[in-house]
Amino acid sequence: MPQLSLYIDKNTLHKLDVAAKIENLSISKFAVKTLNEKLNKGWPENYINVFGSIDDETFIVEKHQSFELDSARESL
Repeated sequence: MPQLSLYIDKNTLHKLDVAAKIENLSISKFAVKTLNEKLNKGWPENYINVFGSIDDETFIVEKHQSFELDSARESL
C-alpha cells in the first residue's frame, strides 16, 4: 500500500490525534477515513427517487431555525 508523508503543525497534529481517539482509530486510519469522506462526496444511489415520496397529510416541513444562538464549536 502506498505511503504518504505530511508536514503539519503541532496544533493540527493534536486535533488529529484527539479526533482519531474519539473514533477509536489510529491517526492513519482516521486520516484515510476522513480523506475518503471528503473526496467521495455524493448522494446515495437512487437518492433522487426519494424526493416527493411522502404522501402523508401529517408530514409538516418546519421553518428553518436561526443558528444565531448556537454555541461556537471548534472545527477539527
